[in-house]
Amino acid sequence: MKIAIAGRAGKTGNYVRYVETAGATPIVTLFASEAADCDGLLLPGGGDITPAFYGELNRGSADIDTELDILQLQIFDLAVQRGMPVLGICKGLQVINVGLGGTLIQDLEPPMGERHRYDNGDKYHKSVIREASWLHGLYGGATWVNSAHHQAIDQLGQGLCAVSRCPLDGCIEAVAHENLPLIGVQWHPERIDFGISGTDGRKVLEYFISLI
Repeated sequence: MKIAIAGRAGKTGNYVRYVETAGATPIVTLFASEAADCDGLLLPGGGDITPAFYGELNRGSADIDTELDILQLQIFDLAVQRGMPVLGICKGLQVINVGLGGTLIQDLEPPMGERHRYDNGDKYHKSVIREASWLHGLYGGATWVNSAHHQAIDQLGQGLCAVSRCPLDGCIEAVAHENLPLIGVQWHPERIDFGISGTDGRKVLEYFISLI
Protein backbone atom coordinates (compact mmCIF):
# COMPACT_ATOMS: atom_id res chain seq x y z
CA MET A 1 0.00 0.00 0.00
CA LYS A 2 1.37 3.39 -1.04
CA ILE A 3 0.49 6.67 0.65
CA ALA A 4 1.34 9.91 -1.14
CA ILE A 5 2.64 12.66 1.15
CA ALA A 6 2.16 15.97 -0.66
CA GLY A 7 5.13 17.96 0.60
CA ARG A 8 8.77 18.80 0.16
CA ALA A 9 11.15 15.92 0.86
CA GLY A 10 13.25 17.78 3.42
CA LYS A 11 10.27 18.75 5.57
CA THR A 12 8.20 15.58 5.81
CA GLY A 13 10.34 13.25 7.92
CA ASN A 14 7.81 12.93 10.76
CA TYR A 15 5.06 12.03 8.30
CA VAL A 16 7.20 9.46 6.50
CA ARG A 17 7.91 7.71 9.80
CA TYR A 18 4.24 7.97 10.78
CA VAL A 19 3.08 6.23 7.60
CA GLU A 20 5.73 3.56 8.00
CA THR A 21 4.36 2.64 11.45
CA ALA A 22 1.25 1.33 9.64
CA GLY A 23 3.34 -0.84 7.34
CA ALA A 24 2.52 1.37 4.34
CA THR A 25 5.01 2.84 1.87
CA PRO A 26 5.27 6.65 1.94
CA ILE A 27 5.75 8.43 -1.39
CA VAL A 28 6.80 12.06 -0.87
CA THR A 29 5.80 13.91 -4.02
CA LEU A 30 4.42 17.14 -5.44
CA PHE A 31 3.57 15.58 -8.80
CA ALA A 32 -0.07 14.69 -9.36
CA SER A 33 0.96 11.87 -11.70
CA GLU A 34 2.93 10.16 -8.92
CA ALA A 35 0.18 10.72 -6.34
CA ALA A 36 -2.32 9.16 -8.77
CA ASP A 37 -0.48 5.84 -8.47
CA CYS A 38 -0.95 5.79 -4.69
CA ASP A 39 -3.77 4.39 -2.58
CA GLY A 40 -4.26 7.38 -0.27
CA LEU A 41 -3.11 10.95 0.24
CA LEU A 42 -1.68 12.57 3.37
CA LEU A 43 -1.57 16.38 3.38
CA PRO A 44 1.06 17.36 5.97
CA GLY A 45 1.52 20.34 8.25
CA GLY A 46 3.48 23.42 7.23
CA GLY A 47 3.20 27.18 6.77
CA ASP A 48 0.18 29.30 5.90
CA ILE A 49 -1.89 29.04 2.73
CA THR A 50 -1.79 31.99 0.34
CA PRO A 51 -4.89 34.02 1.39
CA ALA A 52 -5.82 34.81 -2.24
CA PHE A 53 -6.74 31.14 -2.64
CA TYR A 54 -9.72 31.72 -0.36
CA GLY A 55 -10.50 35.20 -1.61
CA GLU A 56 -8.79 37.35 1.02
CA LEU A 57 -5.93 39.81 1.36
CA ASN A 58 -3.09 38.96 3.73
CA ARG A 59 -4.22 39.78 7.28
CA GLY A 60 -1.61 37.98 9.33
CA SER A 61 -0.58 34.99 7.24
CA ALA A 62 3.13 34.14 7.27
CA ASP A 63 5.61 31.52 6.05
CA ILE A 64 3.77 31.37 2.72
CA ASP A 65 4.90 29.10 -0.12
CA THR A 66 2.51 29.78 -3.00
CA GLU A 67 4.09 27.22 -5.31
CA LEU A 68 3.63 24.53 -2.67
CA ASP A 69 0.02 25.60 -2.10
CA ILE A 70 -0.76 25.29 -5.81
CA LEU A 71 0.77 21.83 -6.05
CA GLN A 72 -0.93 20.57 -2.88
CA LEU A 73 -4.30 21.88 -4.03
CA GLN A 74 -3.83 20.24 -7.44
CA ILE A 75 -3.04 16.89 -5.85
CA PHE A 76 -5.99 17.27 -3.48
CA ASP A 77 -8.32 18.00 -6.42
CA LEU A 78 -7.07 14.85 -8.12
CA ALA A 79 -7.72 12.80 -4.98
CA VAL A 80 -11.28 14.16 -4.74
CA GLN A 81 -11.96 13.36 -8.39
CA ARG A 82 -10.75 9.81 -7.91
CA GLY A 83 -12.43 9.21 -4.57
CA MET A 84 -9.04 8.64 -2.94
CA PRO A 85 -8.98 8.67 0.88
CA VAL A 86 -7.33 11.83 2.23
CA LEU A 87 -5.94 12.67 5.67
CA GLY A 88 -5.07 16.29 6.40
CA ILE A 89 -2.90 17.23 9.38
CA CYS A 90 -2.68 20.85 10.61
CA LYS A 91 -2.04 22.81 7.39
CA GLY A 92 -3.29 19.73 5.56
CA LEU A 93 -6.68 20.13 7.24
CA GLN A 94 -6.71 23.73 6.04
CA VAL A 95 -5.80 22.66 2.49
CA ILE A 96 -8.83 20.37 2.50
CA ASN A 97 -11.04 23.19 3.72
CA VAL A 98 -9.75 25.76 1.22
CA GLY A 99 -9.81 23.19 -1.59
CA LEU A 100 -13.53 22.76 -0.96
CA GLY A 101 -14.25 26.48 -0.92
CA GLY A 102 -13.85 27.22 2.78
CA THR A 103 -12.00 30.08 4.48
CA LEU A 104 -9.53 30.51 7.33
CA ILE A 105 -9.03 32.76 10.33
CA GLN A 106 -5.63 34.13 9.40
CA ASP A 107 -4.33 34.99 12.87
CA LEU A 108 -6.04 33.84 16.05
CA GLU A 109 -6.41 36.63 18.58
CA PRO A 110 -5.54 36.21 22.29
CA PRO A 111 -6.35 34.27 24.34
CA MET A 112 -7.37 31.87 21.58
CA GLY A 113 -4.10 32.34 19.73
CA GLU A 114 -2.02 31.83 22.84
CA ARG A 115 -3.86 28.61 23.55
CA HIS A 116 -3.02 27.03 20.18
CA ARG A 117 0.18 28.67 18.92
CA TYR A 118 3.48 26.76 19.03
CA ASP A 119 5.66 28.25 21.77
CA ASN A 120 8.85 26.27 22.46
CA GLY A 121 6.73 23.18 21.98
CA ASP A 122 3.19 22.06 21.28
CA LYS A 123 0.28 23.31 23.38
CA TYR A 124 -1.93 20.63 24.94
CA HIS A 125 -5.63 21.05 25.68
CA LYS A 126 -8.85 19.10 25.78
CA SER A 127 -10.91 18.62 22.62
CA VAL A 128 -14.58 17.65 22.65
CA ILE A 129 -15.70 15.14 20.02
CA ARG A 130 -19.08 14.88 18.31
CA GLU A 131 -21.00 11.65 18.92
CA ALA A 132 -21.25 9.13 16.07
CA SER A 133 -18.26 10.70 14.29
CA TRP A 134 -15.18 8.87 13.06
CA LEU A 135 -13.11 10.47 15.82
CA HIS A 136 -15.61 9.50 18.52
CA GLY A 137 -15.09 5.88 17.52
CA LEU A 138 -11.38 6.27 18.27
CA TYR A 139 -11.34 8.35 21.45
CA GLY A 140 -14.86 8.69 22.82
CA GLY A 141 -16.40 12.01 23.78
CA ALA A 142 -13.17 13.92 24.45
CA THR A 143 -9.41 13.62 24.28
CA TRP A 144 -6.31 15.75 24.82
CA VAL A 145 -4.60 17.05 21.70
CA ASN A 146 -1.47 19.02 20.78
CA SER A 147 -1.75 22.37 19.01
CA ALA A 148 0.88 24.24 17.00
CA HIS A 149 -1.01 26.70 14.79
CA HIS A 150 -1.99 30.36 14.65
CA GLN A 151 -4.71 29.90 12.02
CA ALA A 152 -7.92 27.90 12.05
CA ILE A 153 -10.97 27.06 9.96
CA ASP A 154 -13.47 29.89 9.66
CA GLN A 155 -16.16 28.94 7.11
CA LEU A 156 -16.28 25.22 6.44
CA GLY A 157 -15.75 23.99 2.89
CA GLN A 158 -18.56 22.36 0.93
CA GLY A 159 -19.56 19.00 2.35
CA LEU A 160 -17.36 19.27 5.45
CA CYS A 161 -18.62 19.04 9.01
CA ALA A 162 -16.80 19.73 12.26
CA VAL A 163 -16.40 16.64 14.43
CA SER A 164 -14.20 18.08 17.19
CA ARG A 165 -13.73 21.48 18.82
CA CYS A 166 -11.76 23.06 21.63
CA PRO A 167 -14.36 23.60 24.39
CA LEU A 168 -12.61 26.79 25.54
CA ASP A 169 -12.96 28.75 22.31
CA GLY A 170 -14.81 26.66 19.71
CA CYS A 171 -11.77 26.22 17.46
CA ILE A 172 -12.47 23.42 14.96
CA GLU A 173 -9.99 20.61 15.60
CA ALA A 174 -11.20 17.85 13.27
CA VAL A 175 -13.46 17.45 10.24
CA ALA A 176 -15.02 14.83 8.02
CA HIS A 177 -16.74 15.00 4.65
CA GLU A 178 -20.38 14.05 4.41
CA ASN A 179 -19.87 11.70 1.44
CA LEU A 180 -16.20 11.41 0.53
CA PRO A 181 -13.38 9.63 2.44
CA LEU A 182 -11.83 12.92 3.58
CA ILE A 183 -10.78 13.49 7.19
CA GLY A 184 -8.55 16.03 8.87
CA VAL A 185 -7.23 17.11 12.25
CA GLN A 186 -5.84 20.48 13.32
CA TRP A 187 -3.49 18.79 15.78
CA HIS A 188 -0.45 16.57 15.19
CA PRO A 189 -1.11 12.83 15.70
CA GLU A 190 2.24 12.03 14.08
CA ARG A 191 4.13 13.53 17.03
CA ILE A 192 1.68 13.75 19.94
CA ASP A 193 3.23 12.77 23.28
CA PHE A 194 1.17 9.92 24.73
CA GLY A 195 2.76 10.47 28.15
CA ILE A 196 1.40 14.02 28.30
CA SER A 197 -1.92 13.55 26.55
CA GLY A 198 -2.93 9.93 26.94
CA THR A 199 -3.89 10.13 23.25
CA ASP A 200 -2.52 7.53 20.85
CA GLY A 201 -1.98 9.36 17.55
CA ARG A 202 -1.58 6.10 15.65
CA LYS A 203 -5.33 5.56 15.87
CA VAL A 204 -5.90 8.41 13.39
CA LEU A 205 -3.54 6.79 10.88
CA GLU A 206 -5.10 3.38 11.40
CA TYR A 207 -8.55 4.77 10.72
CA PHE A 208 -7.31 6.52 7.59
CA ILE A 209 -5.73 3.28 6.36
CA SER A 210 -9.05 1.50 6.96
CA LEU A 211 -10.71 3.82 4.42
CA ILE A 212 -8.46 2.50 1.64
